[in-house]
Amino acid sequence: MFTSFSKATAASLLGLLTLAACTSAPQPKFQQELFETGASPYARNFNSSTTDTCEAARRALLSQGYLTTMTRTDTVDGTKNFQPTGDTHVVVEFHVVCTPGEEASDTSIAYVNAVQNGFALKKSDTSASVGLSVLGSLSLPIRSNSDAMVKISSETIPSGKFYDRFFGLVDHYLQTVVRTQPVANSRIETRLLPVPVPVQAPIPASHPEIPDAIDKAASAQPASGASVAP
Repeated sequence: MFTSFSKATAASLLGLLTLAACTSAPQPKFQQELFETGASPYARNFNSSTTDTCEAARRALLSQGYLTTMTRTDTVDGTKNFQPTGDTHVVVEFHVVCTPGEEASDTSIAYVNAVQNGFALKKSDTSASVGLSVLGSLSLPIRSNSDAMVKISSETIPSGKFYDRFFGLVDHYLQTVVRTQPVANSRIETRLLPVPVPVQAPIPASHPEIPDAIDKAASAQPASGASVAP
C-alpha cells in the first residue's frame, strides 16, 4: 500500500515539474545572440571599392521600388511601403554600410540591416456633452470616431535568403555598371613649350629681263618729228 502511494506521488510530482517547465516564459530573442565570428547573413565581401559597392546597393534598392537617400558615399538608406490588408501597413527600412575589405585595397564589405515596422488601424470613440442653460442641467452627448495608424511591431528581418537575393542584385549591378577608376598616383612633370619663330613674308623675285626689253623697244622706235630716209 505504501509502495503504490509513493509511486503515485512521484508520478504527480514529475508531472507538475514537466508542466512548470513547459509553461515557463520563453527566453527573449536578444538574449539568444551568439555574436559568432563565422559567416554572417548581414555581410558580404565584394571585389570593388566602397564607393562602387554602395552605388550598386543604391541601384539595387531603386530597381525594387525603394526610396533611397545617399548623403555619404559609404552609406545608403532606403524605405518601401507595403499594404497587406486594409487595416495594416508595413514599412521596410534598409540600411547599408560599406567598409574597406580585409584582403586588398580594391575590396569592400557591405553590411546590411533591414527592419520591418508594422502598423495597424486603431479606431477610437470620443464623447463630449453640451449643457444648455435654457433647459437647466440637460446635457446632450456628442460622439465622434477617429482612425489612426498605430505602430504595433518593429523587428529586424533575420531571413538569410532575403539578404542573399539583395546581395545577388548588388553583384549584378557591379558587373554591369561602369565603375569609377581612381586617378593614378604618379608624378606629373611639366616643361616649357618652345617659343614659336615668327614667319616672315616672302620677298618677290626680281625680273631683270623686263627693263632690258623695254630699253630695246624704245631704241628701236624712231623719235617723233624725225624724217625717215627714203
